[in-house]
Amino acid sequence: MTRAIAADVPEIVVMVGALLHEIMQATGVQAFHFDSNETTTRLHAFIQQERYFVFVARDGGGNPVGFIALYEAYALYASGVFGTIPELYVRPKFRNGGIGLQLVAQAKSFALARGWKRLEVTTPPLPQFERTLAFYEREGFSISGGRKLKISLE
Repeated sequence: MTRAIAADVPEIVVMVGALLHEIMQATGVQAFHFDSNETTTRLHAFIQQERYFVFVARDGGGNPVGFIALYEAYALYASGVFGTIPELYVRPKFRNGGIGLQLVAQAKSFALARGWKRLEVTTPPLPQFERTLAFYEREGFSISGGRKLKISLE
């Protein structure tokens, strides 16, 4: 597991595209707009500004097989500073091999080192992603209620 640097951005962007495509295909909802160039520019800026923290898992040949992203957030309900996991992805042929577990362990370690009080994650819509929910629950996450809602301001 390595913390992403600028040189890792193109590989991460490919995996982000695969993740979003997988979610939209499973749900049948065009929930995301993905533009590779925009995402590349945005990720470069986020990493450079240390607003977004990404860890990349690689196979024995050094090829990227998954990633986890985190960002710092603030809320009174969370007792201050905490972390959010907006994306976690493992390439399909590497699933069930412990990569996801390693990425979450890295996220927990990073969160503790930064003094975050908790980690939060939102799973994609259920029931299509029941396995994803079960994975997080096995890793100690618990349902905190509510649903994630959005409004576009563009």
